[in-house]
Amino acid sequence: MAEEPGTGLPVGLGLAGIRRSRDLDSVFCLQHVFPLSFLGGRQRGWPHPGQTGPSPHLWPQAATGTKHRPAVLAEGAPAQKRPGRASRLMHTMDLRTMTQTLVTLAEDNMAFFSSQGPGETARRLTSVFAGVREQALGLEPALVRLLGVAHLFDLDPETPANGYRSLVHTARCCLAHLLHKSRYVASNRHSIFFRTSHNLAELEAYLVALTQLRALTYYAQHLLATNRPGGLFFEGDEGLTAEFLREYVTLHKGCFYGRCLGFQFTPAIRPFLQTISIGLVSFGEHYKRNETGLGVTASSLFTSGRFAIDPELRGAEFERIIQNLDVHFWKAFWNITEIEVLSSLANMASATVRVSRLLSLPPEAFEMPLTSDPKLTVTISPPLAHTGPGPVLVRLISYELREGQDSEELSSLVKSEGPWSLELRPRPQQAPRSQSLVVHIHGGGFVAQTSKSHEPYLKTWAQELGVPIISIDYSLAPEAPFPRALEECFFAYCWAIKHCALLGSTGERICLAGDSAGGNLCFTVSLRAAAYGVRVPDGIMAAYPATMLQSAASPSRLLSLMDPLLPLSVLSKCVSAYAGAETEDHSNSDQKALGMMGLVRRDTSLLLRDLRLGASSWLNSFLELRGHKSQKTQVPVAETMRRSVSDAALAQPESPLGTDSLKALTDLSLKSSSESSDTPKMSEMSQSLETLGPSTPSDVNFFLRSEDAQEEAGAKEGASTKDRGLGSRATFPEGFHPRRSSQGVIHMPLYSVPIVKNPFMSPLLAPDHMLKTLPPVHIVACALDPMLDDSVMFARRLREVGQPVTLHVVEDLPHGFLSLASLCRETQQAAQLCVERIRLILTPPAAPQP
Repeated sequence: MAEEPGTGLPVGLGLAGIRRSRDLDSVFCLQHVFPLSFLGGRQRGWPHPGQTGPSPHLWPQAATGTKHRPAVLAEGAPAQKRPGRASRLMHTMDLRTMTQTLVTLAEDNMAFFSSQGPGETARRLTSVFAGVREQALGLEPALVRLLGVAHLFDLDPETPANGYRSLVHTARCCLAHLLHKSRYVASNRHSIFFRTSHNLAELEAYLVALTQLRALTYYAQHLLATNRPGGLFFEGDEGLTAEFLREYVTLHKGCFYGRCLGFQFTPAIRPFLQTISIGLVSFGEHYKRNETGLGVTASSLFTSGRFAIDPELRGAEFERIIQNLDVHFWKAFWNITEIEVLSSLANMASATVRVSRLLSLPPEAFEMPLTSDPKLTVTISPPLAHTGPGPVLVRLISYELREGQDSEELSSLVKSEGPWSLELRPRPQQAPRSQSLVVHIHGGGFVAQTSKSHEPYLKTWAQELGVPIISIDYSLAPEAPFPRALEECFFAYCWAIKHCALLGSTGERICLAGDSAGGNLCFTVSLRAAAYGVRVPDGIMAAYPATMLQSAASPSRLLSLMDPLLPLSVLSKCVSAYAGAETEDHSNSDQKALGMMGLVRRDTSLLLRDLRLGASSWLNSFLELRGHKSQKTQVPVAETMRRSVSDAALAQPESPLGTDSLKALTDLSLKSSSESSDTPKMSEMSQSLETLGPSTPSDVNFFLRSEDAQEEAGAKEGASTKDRGLGSRATFPEGFHPRRSSQGVIHMPLYSVPIVKNPFMSPLLAPDHMLKTLPPVHIVACALDPMLDDSVMFARRLREVGQPVTLHVVEDLPHGFLSLASLCRETQQAAQLCVERIRLILTPPAAPQP
């Protein structure tokens, strides 16, 4: 086959062909740029006669690392073309071919701009393309090594998904974006409409991102060398060691929150992520612990403009916020969706249901029959941990009014949701009770949100499944740490089984469903039900669940360096709060209610004051921004912005965990006239709950002094530089230096709390005999989720003990896609997959053939 000189590419696919092409769609669409027969490359061989692609044995795990795509088109439907999407390059182009093409383009652009004279812009463009060439050539061998062993960590050949594959996928996305941009520069650099400054900024941002990704691949290789075969989590004594955490806090992360925000996700979701990031940094600028969320939100509206027009400023401020603001900030920000005005707008776009009521379950003990012997009963006590007995709030959602849902007994439990709530009179006609019931537990990192935030997709579930849904509003950390939420969810689950007739169900089939932290609680509620000997659900549907709360390094956790929704520092704060290591500040306890309904009752004058001050702040900041841009020698705007965010990372003092809650967790009182034969087994199960006694978290502080950060950031030695964070066990190649954070003194505590090893907190660590008590489990995970490895390893453990489990991994979507179900086609299809899993659980098994 004829090749273009100096490129190794077929005629028409090299630089000359690119220059001739003015159809960008055909340039960037894979099927137009690289025929399928060329994807294998010369190093991988050509297809056999009659074969439309490279030989299967030439493209095993190293080719694409693709995962299951539950968000697929209906069978036989034509695929929708998405021209111009650089992210599609990685699905069609071989890694070696992509790297060689990028290097060829970079060298051509270097030669062109180096010949344009000594100007600063030409020098920077030459330098950035030289950096792209260097990083691409250095990254490719590391990615090839990871791909060569990635299949060893899959659940099975039909489910090729794990953190190593996701890391390679992310790196390929970055390479694809640089290839996209390099081709654009090569095609348009002669044009008078070529935007030099814009394209230079884009290239520099993605170059930094590629450099940081290269550092992550070396950390992943270190995990490969230290983990047991097939294990995704580091099983050392310290889990996520002090050295690994230091690496996280010292690495520069702002590039992933500016121009490169969400580059690894589907393009349809990137505008939403940009909106969230702008809102976050604006909210952080005005955040104060003694202000309510509504006032901060109003003030933030007037200052969001400068973050929208300056991606570098947004990225720098985002990095500072995620590393310095405490869990109370994240609690306030995530609870913005609880504001009545916003939740009402969301409900207007959701399905209409006949029943949506908030119920308050009284804290009264009741009896439940044992599954082994219905003549025996066990007492289900109300939640007691930390705050004593109290009611549990649940929300009943039903698409149509069913028998029992308008009874006086249920009406006596209805709780008013404020003056803006509207109660519609039900129709006289009632549908019969459903055979099924869905018990839902919402996510939110154990610290934020209620069922109201998740009501839009729950209404869709109720409509499509045709069954009543009860969603549990458990108490949130840090005010109510473990095991309060578990106690409340277990109490509400048992209450729903006992009173299913009031909820419009006969209770023949019961499904536990939850997302993120709610998925964790679904597993632990089922484990506790088995420990008590009461009925376990017929199945569990868990979306992107957190099954490993112990600090442990894994390849998917590396993705938290760039994830705008789940940064590692935020995960650490949430887990610390749930474990009881984050103490509650009682100085303004009246403004820290778990719910957000009271925000709309603020005095109008206070709201107007916030708006007025917000407008004034916006005007001053806009003038300040212009002043900074006009004086290049001034301090960067990001530095000014950093002064306006929280003054410091709030210290988290030690606080002992309560002992009453652990005792109540294992208090299984059986009532019967005689000793049950199952009592020894239950006693053994109880002992497994008491593996951990009261403990005090040890605050392991990882401090990087500002001079250390500057020394590492400015290191230019030619000799091989040891990785400071991973000590003598890992080294970077000679001359490679990832960019370090310029935040100065960084304090990020990691709490080594023994209680996180409790199987009722980290179900992945549960012993085999406990996992065998779980019902069939259906997990829907995200390939780009920092908690992907939680799902893969938990599914593997269930399969090892012989429990039925399915794992479906959706591509190109972030953690929390259920709350974004109506945003785009991809999230809708992923949410529909969750509905299908629930429907499968609720379908009665076929009667055995005679």
